[in-house]
Amino acid sequence: MHRAQKRHLEPLGLTPAQSRLLRTVTHFPEPPRMADLAQRLEVVPRAVTTLVDALEANGSVRRVPDPVNRRVVRIELTDEGRGALKALRAARRAAAEDILAPLTADQRKVLGELLADLVGAPDTR
Repeated sequence: MHRAQKRHLEPLGLTPAQSRLLRTVTHFPEPPRMADLAQRLEVVPRAVTTLVDALEANGSVRRVPDPVNRRVVRIELTDEGRGALKALRAARRAAAEDILAPLTADQRKVLGELLADLVGAPDTR
């Protein structure tokens, strides 16, 4: 799955980790702090810094000061970033279609039900 996604993301100039960070930024009601992103992505803050640096260099995100605390930096999507997200969605759908292509419609339905069961299962860790 990772290989298929990587193959479809490559023409966009994005890595799977950069893709994940872009998608994660959209799930916050306001531009998130770097620490918020690190926590949500379950990575060390330095990893987020590296991802943000690359995404800022390609114009997908920008660092903006927090309106309340000037020591805090927030990350917001740019217009280019929103465009990249649309392209990412299409690339992910194409990757999923490649992965599922060998399955019949009935097999896809069963797989979907099994995955839904797993997602809804209680966390036993």
